[in-house]
Amino acid sequence: MFLIGDVVGKNVILIDDMIDTAGTLCKAADILMEKGAKSVRAMATHGVLSGKAYDNIENSKLLEVIVTDSIPVKNNLTTKIKVLSCAPLFADVMKMVHEHQSISSKFVI
Repeated sequence: MFLIGDVVGKNVILIDDMIDTAGTLCKAADILMEKGAKSVRAMATHGVLSGKAYDNIENSKLLEVIVTDSIPVKNNLTTKIKVLSCAPLFADVMKMVHEHQSISSKFVI
């Protein structure tokens, strides 16, 4: 694993689609901190969190991990995991479909 760029004194956010065992994520956080990052957080859509994921996250240099509730998460096993609800997004999309409106605005950045 290699770092490209300068992270010295910066707050870094790692973004991914899913976190499974969190091994790669935690290794990336270690490297970023070793290279001078001020802090490292992670965000992912799906927190699969299998195997030793909770221990890996708890014992990592990650300050915070944010995932959605698209998959049930046991966020009481570490204080580092924050869970955001998908419910408002799903409700808006269902309403828009019911009203025959385009939903593309909900998925475009």
